[in-house]
Amino acid sequence: MWIAMTILGVLLLFAIVLIFWGISIYNGLVTLRNRFKNAFAQIDVQLKRRYDLIPNLVETAKGYMKHERETLEAVISARNNAVSANNQAAADPGSARAITTLSGAETALTGTLGRLFAVMEAYPDLKANQNMLALQEELASTENRIAFARQAYNDGVTTYNTARETFPSNIIAGMFHFGDAALFEITNQAEKEAVKVAF
Repeated sequence: MWIAMTILGVLLLFAIVLIFWGISIYNGLVTLRNRFKNAFAQIDVQLKRRYDLIPNLVETAKGYMKHERETLEAVISARNNAVSANNQAAADPGSARAITTLSGAETALTGTLGRLFAVMEAYPDLKANQNMLALQEELASTENRIAFARQAYNDGVTTYNTARETFPSNIIAGMFHFGDAALFEITNQAEKEAVKVAF
């Protein structure tokens, strides 16, 4: 009888340790997931700041670049696509599809901004405009903040994915449907460089 009680006590203790171990892993995964979602929120703030600057930039350029309507419209269109993709990604930063869509939209926006700045080179009065210079400085600062925020997000995603995929965490992650998170990457190698905004 005493042996049976000892075995039952050991099994009960083992079950309790196993439950607390599972809870600890679960809580760790939740913490890591919340960290990368918070990191995305920081990207979201900077992207919205960038999106707010772009119409001002285009309006300032419009007066000088009357024959470049197509370029200006392409920038606004790319900005609107990026805003839409960002809204979807902000709603679910853990969605690989939403982050991939946002990455593509940001790549396209960076490309159109690059073309806009290249065309601006032909307009010396625009290059000397104080409003344009201030907008360019603000945009350059925002681009740097986006880069830092994206790095923090990607670090958080990597830590989360590593924890989610390693044993024994992968057991808990599978049981509670902790999905894979996508990195926020710019896919076009030529556009991995920051937008050049200085004249």
